[in-house]
Amino acid sequence: MRLCSLVSGFFLVGGVAPAFAQAAAPEAAPVLSAGDTAWMLTSTMLVILMIVPGLALFYGGLGRSKNMLSVLMQVFTLFALIPILWVIYGYSLVFAGGGALYGSFDKLLLGGITADSLSDTIPEYVFVAFQSTFAAITCALIVGSFAERVKFAAVITFAVLWFTFSYVPIAHMVWAPGGLLFEDGALDFAGGTVVHINAAMAGLIGAYMIGPRVGFGREAMPPHSLVMTMIGASLLWVGWFGFNAGSALSAGSTAGLAFVNTLLATGAAALSWSAAESWLKGKCSMLGSVSGAVAGLVAVTPAAGFVGPAGAIALGLLSGVACLWGVGGLKRMLRVDDAFDVFGVHGVGAILGAVLTGVLAAPSLGGTGGADFGMAHQVLVQLKSVAITLAWSGAVSFAAYKLVDLTIGLRVSEEAEREGLDISSHGETAYHS
Repeated sequence: MRLCSLVSGFFLVGGVAPAFAQAAAPEAAPVLSAGDTAWMLTSTMLVILMIVPGLALFYGGLGRSKNMLSVLMQVFTLFALIPILWVIYGYSLVFAGGGALYGSFDKLLLGGITADSLSDTIPEYVFVAFQSTFAAITCALIVGSFAERVKFAAVITFAVLWFTFSYVPIAHMVWAPGGLLFEDGALDFAGGTVVHINAAMAGLIGAYMIGPRVGFGREAMPPHSLVMTMIGASLLWVGWFGFNAGSALSAGSTAGLAFVNTLLATGAAALSWSAAESWLKGKCSMLGSVSGAVAGLVAVTPAAGFVGPAGAIALGLLSGVACLWGVGGLKRMLRVDDAFDVFGVHGVGAILGAVLTGVLAAPSLGGTGGADFGMAHQVLVQLKSVAITLAWSGAVSFAAYKLVDLTIGLRVSEEAEREGLDISSHGETAYHS
């Protein structure tokens, strides 16, 4: 989502991408569009579908059967919690004016917003709901890095801290007028930096600080249900059309562009991952194919409304191969137990997509940049946004994990971990023979 201002109405950025924000002192009062509203309600429901059941099943299938319910419970509870925090203070601190790092407190608990309040052509309540789903899925993505070994209470407490001090300021910096990276002209159509790099860095720090699972590197830990993972990945793909095309905030041409780009990049990444895996291992796996699809979805997220279809295919082809390396070679270099490869897919894919958005948005390459688009300058801006997101999320994550560990503790006991978190943390099991 290329978010610009939430003062009074949306406007076009450089005549190309619809803004998420309201422009100050519009010439005419905004008018409700039933079509735009219907599309945004649909997009919001599609993003919810991505989280529950999509992400929950994708992650749940990747874990061992004794931890299936713990993963589902963590994702489900975070989806219940984060939208509430978003309404209480998150929305205001991101979109209600403010400075370089945070917004203001003017819209705490959605104060001043009524059923008749509009954000351009849609009710502001719809915009609030749509944005809440982005915050929720970002926090839920982190779960995949430290799965199968963390206390349930620690997950929830960490999420509250991280949402407040990492997601909220990064979202403001990138998407709100006055924000540090917004003022630089950073391009992030639907959350490459705000969602994926932000979450991936938090997951990577957590995986290091919490440590590897008991038996990691010595015992086999294969996914217990690739069927569940495939179903989850498919739901992610479907829901991502709302995630990306919904970020246009209207049922118009930019939504159409983001929609087709999401379709093409995902397919290209699934194919390139499978081809590379077949060349390296002699076989292409179903897990590899769906992982490639997710890599393509991640890579096209920051670019969806800024690049042409050919650019989206190129992004997909590159991200499939890059993320295959991310979950293999890079993971071995980092020597970390990132359980479900959050950094290898979401981190690597989003960094690639964010940087290449600065290239592929050029009109000479089919992008939507203006005649004065400067590729070298934009790439530098994109690199700066990536670096600041990694640094900010890393610092906040380290502090939040440390605070949680010093108070309630991060990790379950070795005995509880070997028994499985379903029984030890929740007193139930996913399957009965």
